[in-house]
Amino acid sequence: MEPVLSVSSFTSTSVSTGPHFQYISVLPPIPSGAAHSAATEGIWAQAATHASSCFRDHLCRENAQQWQDSRLVSEQFSQAPQKLAFYNWYGSARLFHFRVPPDTVLLRWLLQVTRGSGPACSNVETTVYFRYGAPPVINPLGTSFANNTSVQPSFLLKMLQDNASFNVSYPAPGDWFVAAHLPPSSHKIEVKDFIPTCAYIFQPDMLVVRVVEMSILKPDVPLPLVLLSQPSYLKVFVPKHTQELRLELQGCVSNGSLGCPVHLTVGSATLPGNFQKVLTCSDPTTACRLLLPSPPWERWMQVTAKSLAGPRASVTFSAVVALTACRPWTVNLQHLLNSSDQSSNTSTGTPLPSPNTHDLDQSGKAGSGPFCFRSFPILREDMDVVSVRFRPLDGVSVLVQSDMPSVMQLYLNTGMDSGGSLSISVSINQTVIANSTSVVACVTAGSPFLSFNTSLNCTTAFFQGYPLSLSASSPTANLSIPYPETDNWYLSLQVLCPERPEECVQASVLVETTMYLVPCLNDCGPYGQCLLLRRHGYLYAGCSCRAGWRGWSCTDNSTAQTLAQQKVATLLLTLSNLLFLAPIAISVHRCLLVEASVYAYTMFFSTFYHACDQPGGAVLCILNYDTLQYCDFLGSGVSIWVTVLSMARLKASLKYVLFILGTLIFAMSLQLDRRAAWNTMGPCLFAIVVMVTMWVYRCGRRRHCYPPSWQRWVFYLLPGLSMAALALTIYVSMMTSENYYYTHSIWHMLLAGSAAFLLPPRDQHAEPWACAQKLSCRYEICKNHRDELYTVT
Repeated sequence: MEPVLSVSSFTSTSVSTGPHFQYISVLPPIPSGAAHSAATEGIWAQAATHASSCFRDHLCRENAQQWQDSRLVSEQFSQAPQKLAFYNWYGSARLFHFRVPPDTVLLRWLLQVTRGSGPACSNVETTVYFRYGAPPVINPLGTSFANNTSVQPSFLLKMLQDNASFNVSYPAPGDWFVAAHLPPSSHKIEVKDFIPTCAYIFQPDMLVVRVVEMSILKPDVPLPLVLLSQPSYLKVFVPKHTQELRLELQGCVSNGSLGCPVHLTVGSATLPGNFQKVLTCSDPTTACRLLLPSPPWERWMQVTAKSLAGPRASVTFSAVVALTACRPWTVNLQHLLNSSDQSSNTSTGTPLPSPNTHDLDQSGKAGSGPFCFRSFPILREDMDVVSVRFRPLDGVSVLVQSDMPSVMQLYLNTGMDSGGSLSISVSINQTVIANSTSVVACVTAGSPFLSFNTSLNCTTAFFQGYPLSLSASSPTANLSIPYPETDNWYLSLQVLCPERPEECVQASVLVETTMYLVPCLNDCGPYGQCLLLRRHGYLYAGCSCRAGWRGWSCTDNSTAQTLAQQKVATLLLTLSNLLFLAPIAISVHRCLLVEASVYAYTMFFSTFYHACDQPGGAVLCILNYDTLQYCDFLGSGVSIWVTVLSMARLKASLKYVLFILGTLIFAMSLQLDRRAAWNTMGPCLFAIVVMVTMWVYRCGRRRHCYPPSWQRWVFYLLPGLSMAALALTIYVSMMTSENYYYTHSIWHMLLAGSAAFLLPPRDQHAEPWACAQKLSCRYEICKNHRDELYTVT
């Protein structure tokens, strides 16, 4: 389930403490070129102006009243607005990337949706997602994810009106992402610029309130504090290899009497998950103490203390932080070489040499605490954009024992690794492990999980990890994490014997690991395409599915087409083009060779374009897909152009000049935007005007209707015009993604049929198939029946 917050007006929703219920560019911020209209530009300007004024006049004033403290300063961040789209796949969502500065105590989002004017602009629901550390993993269509994929629920807002604000108290510093989209699309295929649409512009702005002077807690050094009406903001640095952190309030006195009415908030808020620790000290007989196992390493941890003694009472105490550290026994290359003879035959159960108290750490100095885990060095190998391979220095295997966890650190902290999917696979040889023995693993971010026992919960101080288990019955475990948070990730493994602990004393298991960061899981499978999306300099990946397949990695087959349905659809779209053989034969019969060539060109490229446009097994591409699509669009437009001009019965020289000019204009306009309706309709309307003008001219000159024969009108023109009108209606208003195979095939047949009916009859003096006879004319004297001239060919 996705935690939902509905906002119907300009409201302020605060999220403070406790667990929460929680290369292709996306549309540019401001359109340009032919698609950029003055109305759209005005919407963009209006959205930016309104958002800025809301911050100045409303939010800043409200925030100043709430946070009246000289230690606090506010900062505002904004990004260019983007045009929203109805949701179809992840690329339909518009992504915004912000960075929250350190020591922030309040994060406020201002969300603004501006829509255009007109009958098509109705009030629609806008869904906005928030996530810390990585883009939100969303699933508006309710599709299933691939097996072994672990996904946290998304935190989202549903905006029913145009404005909303949203608060996060004590947010985690670093990358924050906002994604927004309109409701799911209707799957109707709309012709661009032909049907009126509405532009919905979305802009989030971020206001942060941060502390300029924050007290620092040093380990084992008491920090005296006096709480009045204002809270105290503290922070403590958690070094690497910290096993446990203990925070304690000592000597607490409230207005001269014993007692500690203090409310503590430890850690930073993250979305969608939030594992902030909240401690309320009220009992004077109980020590006010908080223990945090496996806190996040190498970062500052926020502590906020608030008085519960009333507005005029004071609370005096000392805050003490104690850190329990442990030494990693780094299995470096020298250890691996020394122990190669003992650990080569893992079937005998020979363990790695156990660490002793006189062992040295990496710096060569004696450690100050006991060993608590084995650290295996990991090599990060960058392969491509959002594509990384992790492997141990000695290969792909790691020796795991029962005395302490074996830990591998995966560096995903570059800021560009959160746009892919983390794939981890661990396996063992089932013949070398006892039935009562198992290998448990935990994948965590921030710090490793070191507290393995019979009940594996895989939870660190502030984060919930991902547990895995290996045994003789299930020797392989896989885990996929879409959009992992920007952090140092850890894979911890240990041998456990819950039924017979004595068997674990000498147990040693060689675990093979395969760890990758990939743009898309399994490259989206055979029915999807992995596309890289871009938001300014940030790159992230998404799957675009086809053939009815859905889901994050195109693995949901609830609406998928079978292979037989795919073949039928391919045959419909390709074989329907064979109806162009009719206008080709008629054109050759009436000596219209240019028209016949255009129809043949259209039939050829439309057939192979649709054969290449199909997914899965029913696909055949003889050329680049983009080339086939361009040629198909060009052939369709030019076919209409030459058919209408042929009906005008122009002189040969003028007709062929218009043929060439029209083709060049089509080529230019389709290069600008091949999906714009008027790039095709404009030249065709001009051809219709030329035809109507010539017919009216002949009507006036001959003093009777043109064409003069009623049989021509009844048996040719009216059926042809009816088929053309029906084809245009289907193309514009009836095509959807579900019926595309049928409606587009009908469009092919109607287009070819209308051309066959509308082609003009041959000249009265011309013989049938006269063009075929001229091909063998050679140097004979041939007569041009149209111009009544004799020429030597």
